[in-house]
Amino acid sequence: MKDLEYRQALSGPRSIGPLGTATRILVGLLLLSIGIIYAASGRSFWWQLALGLLGFPAVLTLAQLGRLTLTKMRLLETGYLATGINCAALVVLLIAWPTRNATLIFLGTSMLLAALRGYSGCESLAVSNWLLRRDDQVGCLLLSPIDALETRRTDQSR
Repeated sequence: MKDLEYRQALSGPRSIGPLGTATRILVGLLLLSIGIIYAASGRSFWWQLALGLLGFPAVLTLAQLGRLTLTKMRLLETGYLATGINCAALVVLLIAWPTRNATLIFLGTSMLLAALRGYSGCESLAVSNWLLRRDDQVGCLLLSPIDALETRRTDQSR
């Protein structure tokens, strides 16, 4: 029953407002631009682009598909431990030069997709959640303060 509710929520109205959308567009364009500019300055442009646009989303989608063979329940791990692990993985990917630009490209496109869809969930899972019609979240606190502020402002104006 809960799975049906989440699918309906995904196809329903936007869960972010103009501020959340604009923030995701600006951050997404910034990350994507930095990733593409720095990847283009080296010899690894094409594989960095492929890893960022196809590789990372494919790995996350396959991981979600693997989890779905065990359970169809929504994954909602947004506590401090999950967020810390997510941030640590992000830092490792950004420090390592082979994955730095691909990570920026991946995060930039994920932010842009989240803005386009009006998705307030975990931006790193935006592509895989979209493809699988899910709303799973793991360690996602990056833009939630902006979404919470916008929700409070909207509620107060009603």
